[in-house]
Amino acid sequence: MTISELIESASARLTEAGVAFGHGTATAFDEAAWLVLWSLGLPIDDLDSVAAQPVSAEQQARAQALIEQRITTRQPAAYLTHEAWLQGVPFYVDERTIVPRSFIAEVLADGSIDHWLGEHTTRVLDLCTGNGSLAVLAAMAWPDVTVDGADLSDDALAVARINVDKHALSERITLIHSDGLESVHGPYDLILCNPPYVNAASMAALPPEYQAEPAMALGSGSDGMDFCRHLIATLQGDPARYMSEQAVLVLEIGNERAHFEAAFPDLPVVWLDTSSGADQLLLITREALTLDTEESQA
Repeated sequence: MTISELIESASARLTEAGVAFGHGTATAFDEAAWLVLWSLGLPIDDLDSVAAQPVSAEQQARAQALIEQRITTRQPAAYLTHEAWLQGVPFYVDERTIVPRSFIAEVLADGSIDHWLGEHTTRVLDLCTGNGSLAVLAAMAWPDVTVDGADLSDDALAVARINVDKHALSERITLIHSDGLESVHGPYDLILCNPPYVNAASMAALPPEYQAEPAMALGSGSDGMDFCRHLIATLQGDPARYMSEQAVLVLEIGNERAHFEAAFPDLPVVWLDTSSGADQLLLITREALTLDTEESQA
């Protein structure tokens, strides 16, 4: 049996078992390739070079055991390998944080928010930092900035510390225990936030792979907007405390655009293009937050 044949067999097994994807892969084949290559100690991004390589009975058994573990536990593959990749960068992950998959990583890498940034952009806040991946990617994208990574979960911050140290960025990234913006030290020039936003009905219907993740990092009230409401109200209450004059907020809201627009009908936002379309990620300027407040008071 070759590696390619082993992956095809594992893919069929995952499909038959009906596991759910979305934590770094979107298909059974991609998930099988990840787990098989990882179990054999091979690079997970270069299948072509090893596809025809034969596998021993011991290697086959090792890979199949990991596939069966994925099926029986229904845990995301990243929890089994303790590794997740975002924009080609590896991160440590375990059950203390959600598996990193934010679309914010795309706009950090492709420069599509650079229009709103400039020489004034020196301080960045990654709010709800989780395992710290966005804080790390921001520090990598802009070598001259300093980044604060804030989270309410001490467990998440412990994982974030692993990743900050892994990428040797402890001198530029500060991790802060904070309930929302409560304990951060603004003003910031850029705020990144991938908050809990899943509505209650969707939370109840999540497959086991998503239920394996910390619930506090996923759900946020009946319409998913509780955290966003508090965040935006806090920013509007004292914008100068948290945002410099030219600052912007980049906010991820997943599949909740309808709920976001119902919660903030008059808030001027810019919807950002991602690989999943233009309704998952938005940008809000400090000026827009101020305008919305003035209109509400009028």
